[in-house]
Amino acid sequence: MKKLMTVLTAILALIISCPDYVFAASATGNTTQVPIWLCIPFAGLLLCIAVMPLVKGEWWETHQPHVVLMWIIIMVIPFAVVYGMGKTFETVLECTVNDYLTFIILLFGLFCVSGNITMEGDFAGSPRVNVGLLALGTMLSSCIGTTGASMLMVRPVIKMNSWRKRKSHIMVFFIFMVSNMGGSLTPIGDPPLLMGFMRGVPFFWSLHLFPVLIFNMVILLFVFYHLDKHFYRKDIAEGRKPDISKPGTEFRIEGLHNIIFLVMIVAAVILSGVLPGMTAFQNAEGAVKGIHLFGEVTLGYPSLIEIVIILLAAFLSFKTTSSDIRTRNHFTWGAIQEVAVLFIGIFITMQPALMLLKAVGPNLGITKPFEMFWATGALSSFLDNTPTYLVFLTTAGTLGFTSGIVTSLGTVPTKILSAISCGAVFMGANTYIGNAPNFMVKSISDENGVNMPSFFGYMLWSIVFLIPVFILDMLVFFM
Repeated sequence: MKKLMTVLTAILALIISCPDYVFAASATGNTTQVPIWLCIPFAGLLLCIAVMPLVKGEWWETHQPHVVLMWIIIMVIPFAVVYGMGKTFETVLECTVNDYLTFIILLFGLFCVSGNITMEGDFAGSPRVNVGLLALGTMLSSCIGTTGASMLMVRPVIKMNSWRKRKSHIMVFFIFMVSNMGGSLTPIGDPPLLMGFMRGVPFFWSLHLFPVLIFNMVILLFVFYHLDKHFYRKDIAEGRKPDISKPGTEFRIEGLHNIIFLVMIVAAVILSGVLPGMTAFQNAEGAVKGIHLFGEVTLGYPSLIEIVIILLAAFLSFKTTSSDIRTRNHFTWGAIQEVAVLFIGIFITMQPALMLLKAVGPNLGITKPFEMFWATGALSSFLDNTPTYLVFLTTAGTLGFTSGIVTSLGTVPTKILSAISCGAVFMGANTYIGNAPNFMVKSISDENGVNMPSFFGYMLWSIVFLIPVFILDMLVFFM
């Protein structure tokens, strides 16, 4: 809550010179007023997500869709008064079709395919095994994306630690590392880096972030090992032990053919970033071809191809995998339903906040790497990290640097690009809503009996364990 208030206060401070509004470029190139109070529905929805499970848990589970709809209406009606019905419909349609739709389809596809893969054997959740799983998942994230690695690894990690009473810390560190930090080495890893690649950042440039990732992994895995060993010994002292009563059982993976469908999904994501740059998918003006929906809203053919491939992969995965595997994985639709409902509200209500960020971003006076790191990271903790990354990448490109990485937005020094990239990717771990897989991992963990921290409880974990690491990152890499 303190961090949310800090972000909102910072935005307010930036518009002191325009007490009632800031200016942002509209679709027609004119300036339009962006009232700060239009961000209230977004803040209200975040507060509901944070507070309602604590005070009205059962009611919240039943009425989530109604609460989300309420905040959407509270945002849309005043927005329509300020901008008109046409602009409002265009804004909502744009974020729903070109942001939310591809987001939720990707989550859905990975959720389905990963649910058809199960790992079984004599491995039990000990500190050493858990460190190995987190390290494996973190490195895997750059190969198949943070969402892909999270969905593939979350159930095996939960299953191997199912015998333990104290295990919520395992999933918290899982979110820190597998769902966020691990995606920093390639454009496949996390959407912000994919957007950078689409704007001229070389595909393998992100490998420059390897020292930062290893530095953070060593610190966090060291802390995690000793924390996990402390809780592990408590569980053992209480007489808990893993169920490995069949000593001859070998470790095995079933549903392994689903790796093919996982590769299909990763390929679809890569295509969505590559195809828009090809002349075959561009019109005479250089815009991406697609299906025109309304105003300037177009569902691009690359996005459509991505959606079709992902849905096909999910369909084939279900058709070719025995339902027994899903039963053993305790597969249900609850987690994806909850994420779909909450994030449609988040995507729509955060549009005024994104408009404010785009309006004031170039005028923030932020020019140094450590400033870029914290500004990008703080806003990525609550807003979508992809547009936040693009705002600060654009800002850096307009500062007139003559050496560094040449992008379509301008030349950006390597150190500043590293700071923006790490801020967007790493600090998505600060809250449950900071990155796509965070809330999904929480929901799956809750479904499988892991007592996950509340919204504020999780933020306390990130403040205690992540913020000190980010301070070290600043001192070592970005000063």
